[in-house]
Parts: sequence; C-alpha cells; structure tokens
Amino acid sequence: MDATDLLKRVRQIEIKTRGLSSNIFAGEYHSAFKGRGMTFSEVREYQYGDDIRNIDWNVTARHNHPYVKVFEEERELTVMLLVDVSASRNFGTVSKLKKNQITEIAAVLAFSAMLNNDKIGVIFFSDQIEKFIPPKKGKTHILHIIRELIDFTPESKKTNIAVALEYLTNSIKKRCTCFVLSDFMDENNFDHALSIANRKHDVIALRVYDQRETELPPVGLIYLRDAETDRKIWVDTSDKNVRENYRKYQFIKEKELISSLKKAGVDSAMISADEDYVRELMKLFKKRA
Repeated sequence: MDATDLLKRVRQIEIKTRGLSSNIFAGEYHSAFKGRGMTFSEVREYQYGDDIRNIDWNVTARHNHPYVKVFEEERELTVMLLVDVSASRNFGTVSKLKKNQITEIAAVLAFSAMLNNDKIGVIFFSDQIEKFIPPKKGKTHILHIIRELIDFTPESKKTNIAVALEYLTNSIKKRCTCFVLSDFMDENNFDHALSIANRKHDVIALRVYDQRETELPPVGLIYLRDAETDRKIWVDTSDKNVRENYRKYQFIKEKELISSLKKAGVDSAMISADEDYVRELMKLFKKRA
C-alpha cells in the first residue's frame, strides 16, 4: 500500500471508529474498565456512616474530634492491545477479512482509551513478538497505531499466543487492561500463560472468526491451503460426512477455547468478521459494568 492509499485508509478508519468511540462507547467503556485503585483526596470531619477504618488518627488527635481520609478512584488506565498478525488473519469469505475487522475493533478501543485519558500500547505477535509500541497518550500516538494496524508486515506466519502473553507479563510492570485480538487458531497450549497474565493484569479475549471456519458449504471439491503452515489438501464438500465431521471438530475447538477462558477468569466476546462488532462489544462492556 503506497503512502497516499495508507493515509486515506487511516482517515477512513479514524472517522468511523472515533465516531463510535465518542457517541456509543464513551460511557460503557468508562464503566466497564476501572482504574488501578483508590488515591487519597482529602481529610474531612467524620460523618455518621463513615468507615471507621478510614479515620486519620493523627488529625483526630490534633483536633480532638474524629476526622476521616477521603479517597477517590484513580481513573487513568494503561490499555494494551495484543494483536495477532499471523497469516490466518488474511482470511475472509463474505464482506471483510479478519484482519480488517481486528483493525477496526483495535481502533475503536484505542480512541475509547484516548477519550478516557488512558495510555494505550500495542504488542503485535505471531509465534514471536513482531513489534512493541509502548503505551502513550494522544491522537498522534493513536494514528501511529492505526497506521501500523493497517500496514504492518510480520516476519512469521505462525501463531503462539503464549509468547505474547508471557511478553505482556514480563514487560508491563503495572497492572493494565489487555485486549487480545486474535482468531485463536493456535495449536500451542496457552492456558498457563493466560492464567498468569490475568492474575497480574485484566485480560479480555476478543476472538474474530469467519463463518466458513466453523462450517463448510456444499460446493463440491475444493482446494484448501493452510496460510500458516502452507499445507495443502483437497476436500470434497459435497460429502455430508466430511462437512459434519468438520463442523463437530470446530465446535469442540470452540468449546475448549471458551472453557480455557472461563477457567482463567477471562471475559470474552466472539465476533464474526462480517458482522457488526458494535453489538458484541456493547454486550461485553455492559456485562463488565
């Protein structure tokens, strides 16, 4: 993609996703994702119903009257996007590739973070860490992230989610909110890394998939190639047993993923590449709020 086309695409995504963030997600995002904790605000006289654990005994002794410490929520968050850039993202059979859906969702989250005055960073991963953009604030930083989402070319085609989660755990020292944007087509086990990451951070899984990855259409003999391993195979989709076995296999894989996420205590949303992601994100935000 040349510079002119890239800037045009960045502008299109900015207009669409910034509008969604401003008009739809602002309140839900703020409610769904809490700050790191409570910070001291002031001292005032004790009132009936105040928690006695908040009494400031030094001030109380000086004034011979009970005073309490007042705390307020520390709103500023650090938001990290773990973005899967493996080759399987380059698949789409209806109106949009998975990678384009991931780009828009990531941009919406980035602008939502910006509107909430949060820092945001990105880790691009395949089966290795492809690029790390440290968390910062500001529109210029967000537009840089969007450019990378659109035009980034990874070195590897494969997927290893555990590698990304381990990098997150080791590189981001303070607690953050982390969105993992992936199709989760990973033959490696990442359960342990997910549990550790979610104990230190607040991890949310956003699975973006294509409908044809869950069910084969009856269109006769087709030639398939695995984008990550380059393995090729002929499949007779006119065979009902072939289609049914494929559907069952994908159903089991999805159930295993959902089970792993629940076991680790990770909230999630499953979003088809050709559907409106707004509805699924709103459901997730409201559930967390």
